[in-house]
Amino acid sequence: MRFLSRSVNEHGLHSPFLFDLATKCFYDKKQYPEYELIRKYRQRLLGSETTIEVSDFGAGSRVFRSNSRKVGQIARNAGISAKRSELLARLVRYFNSKSILELGTSVGLATVCLASGKNRHVISIEGCRETAKVAFENLQASGVDNVQIVVGEFGPVLSTLEENNKFDLIYFDGNHQKDATLTYFDLLLKTAHNDSVWIFDDIHWSEGMTEAWEQIKIHPKVTVTIDTYQWGLVFFRQEQVKEHFVVRT
Repeated sequence: MRFLSRSVNEHGLHSPFLFDLATKCFYDKKQYPEYELIRKYRQRLLGSETTIEVSDFGAGSRVFRSNSRKVGQIARNAGISAKRSELLARLVRYFNSKSILELGTSVGLATVCLASGKNRHVISIEGCRETAKVAFENLQASGVDNVQIVVGEFGPVLSTLEENNKFDLIYFDGNHQKDATLTYFDLLLKTAHNDSVWIFDDIHWSEGMTEAWEQIKIHPKVTVTIDTYQWGLVFFRQEQVKEHFVVRT
């Protein structure tokens, strides 16, 4: 209720940058070819009866009581929604992101959204070897061959990234804990450029995640943020006045 009382749609956005983003991406009703690939990938996973043993390195699950889980149940209960899948694909398309990093592959439902376009390269990091294997096999079977899945804990993997390893878009959907989120934010700052877009999932998942989001907003390198309730979008555009927006998507 607090979010709804503070949020606006395109009619409440006076920034040309944000108005264009809202009208040409957030509320875009066109049907894009990526949607069909994403839909088929989702259906493929939902129909899977394969059971895997999941290793949780983050905040754990609020849905599953056991680490032994069916792939179809993971896709149904823990994956990105169909509506958010299309929005994520539109964001990558709108910003023409070529070099993309994902923290938290899981079974690849968001990964396929990030990768479903021409001339893109996605690096996706996953701590659980079993879910990474499911994602790799299903991406390959779906004809998605522009994803490099790295199995390992986020911190050590991110520490190996070089200064010249710049990403156009980073999707944070792994360890939903305050300290971990802020650590990854700091580690990845060296990979940001002026037009980078960072998307943080579940920014209001817990009190700690909301605190992390508030700290990210005031960082001196961050100029514009958008709180969509589930996602927090971060921009580093030096030509923009520092502003924070709350937008319904």
